[in-house]
Amino acid sequence: MSATTAPARGIRVTNTLTAGRLPRGTAWMVLGGCWVISAAFFALLAAAGATDGFTVVGAVFAGTVLFDLILYALSRIVEGRRRALDRLVTSLVATAFIIALLPLISLIWTVLTNGLARFDLAFFSESMRNVVGDGGGALHAIVGTLLITGMATLISVPIGLLTSIYLVEYGRGVFAKAITFLVDVMTGIPSIVAGLFTFALFALILGPAVRNGFMGAVALSVLMIPVVVRSSEEILRLVPNELREASYALGVPKWLTILRIVLPTSLAGIVTGVMLAIARVIGETAPLLLVTGFTFSMNYNLFDDRMMTLPVFVYTQYTQAAGVSAQASIERAWAAALTLILIVMALNLLGRVIAKVFAPKRGL
Repeated sequence: MSATTAPARGIRVTNTLTAGRLPRGTAWMVLGGCWVISAAFFALLAAAGATDGFTVVGAVFAGTVLFDLILYALSRIVEGRRRALDRLVTSLVATAFIIALLPLISLIWTVLTNGLARFDLAFFSESMRNVVGDGGGALHAIVGTLLITGMATLISVPIGLLTSIYLVEYGRGVFAKAITFLVDVMTGIPSIVAGLFTFALFALILGPAVRNGFMGAVALSVLMIPVVVRSSEEILRLVPNELREASYALGVPKWLTILRIVLPTSLAGIVTGVMLAIARVIGETAPLLLVTGFTFSMNYNLFDDRMMTLPVFVYTQYTQAAGVSAQASIERAWAAALTLILIVMALNLLGRVIAKVFAPKRGL
């Protein structure tokens, strides 16, 4: 061994590959163990009557904080100060992410525990017509929600997509800036204002006593259009200009380039934006109370008479909970809320599948 490569005598050389390291997966095992310990502790408190009941959010939060401390201590003992500090910062980032998810965890847990009591076949196969007390279902509200939201989507997507295409591909100057400004203003419009606008519009045409599902679809489309425009605009701007220029170089006109090149390339993002817009409006209550009203019977016709939706069903069941049948009304309200969450989840999954199927293929 040469003098330049041989270590000096009396100096200990530490190989970083053989230095002390925690086994792979230790962090996940410690996190799971801390959650189990925290859940057991909160369960004991609930059993002893120290709390009102088992709290999932409290158990997750306390277990995550305990995880930070234990993982830092283990890493400090085995791996040293520098590696322990790195693990501590990483675990704190993960803790911030978990804390951000705690409201969602609390929401899902609360809706599940309260909504499963009436999540049965009768709830999805019956309406509230002639129902007093127990029983009944939300079939009429589910059908109304799907019809009104579907019609609002049919109105909003073409208008919003064509507007975004104009802003990205054609719009220049003051007019395009004015459209962008108005779209931004519409994004922040309260939902009750959209309902009042729709009510005033149709009152001038049909009279103030008219209520139907199509009016609700128009009110929701007022809220959907700016979301579709902004999301589609940002996605269309991400399409590389090289693709457009290559199409123009081959003599393809601009409208055909947009139809065959730009839109297929950005289809995945456009579908995601549409799903976000649907999720934004499917839970609206105030505008639908104004222009759609509510009913206890089935109604499949958007243009005739009042129509029930799931958000309005939740509102009416909860506000009308009184007397002997109060608990039954509250259970129906929670079951409807759970149904609404599942519909939004199903729509998002469907959007992801559509985006994956129709997204442009890369590679050979």
